[in-house]
Amino acid sequence: MKETVEVTSLFTGFVSWIMVYVSLEHQYWKESTQDGSVIVTSAVYENLWRSCASDSTGTYDCREFPSLFALPGYIQASRALMIASIVFGAFGLAATLVGMQCSKVCGENYILKGRVAAIGGVFFLLQGICTMIAISWYAANITQQFFDQLYAGTKYEIGQALYIGWSSAVLAICGGSCLLFSCRSSVPREKIAYPYQPSSRGHILSTVGTSQTAPSNYDRNAYV
Repeated sequence: MKETVEVTSLFTGFVSWIMVYVSLEHQYWKESTQDGSVIVTSAVYENLWRSCASDSTGTYDCREFPSLFALPGYIQASRALMIASIVFGAFGLAATLVGMQCSKVCGENYILKGRVAAIGGVFFLLQGICTMIAISWYAANITQQFFDQLYAGTKYEIGQALYIGWSSAVLAICGGSCLLFSCRSSVPREKIAYPYQPSSRGHILSTVGTSQTAPSNYDRNAYV
């Protein structure tokens, strides 16, 4: 049962890790809205690294963001969180592979394997949390600008990459949680060894017996 949970969690974590990379490289983090437009001649879409524009003929042109410090703060934070998510996912995969029951890395020490696998579950949870924060923060800025009546710039809608990122975060959190609970339930509870203490009754009886068998220091002739 535990091996099945470990394999399922490993597969879920691997799929979520691949989806994080796909979401990070996807072009459509946000795309210009067509709301209120009768004739659409061009479309603008962006991700964390570049901005692209395409026209009705199918030609497109992309440009990299020129400066990191000129970007809005939420884009910089989303970049850092997504990269950290990929790193956490890699550590989670490595720790889960080492901590599996069928692995021969730690020998027959199943308690140590369980603890290593639990560490892998923690890394998967961190991966999912970082991805969820980055995607949700980016989406919140899109919706805020879209519903702001005073915003004069180009309004965007949520792109396909954000849905992939949300799915990845949910898979990573579910896989990490299942791995943690399975490792926690399999760790045996240590028995507390109490020192042996003889009963008070036995101690009294032994004391009485000792006092009766002890030789007297006085001779019977001393009373004559």
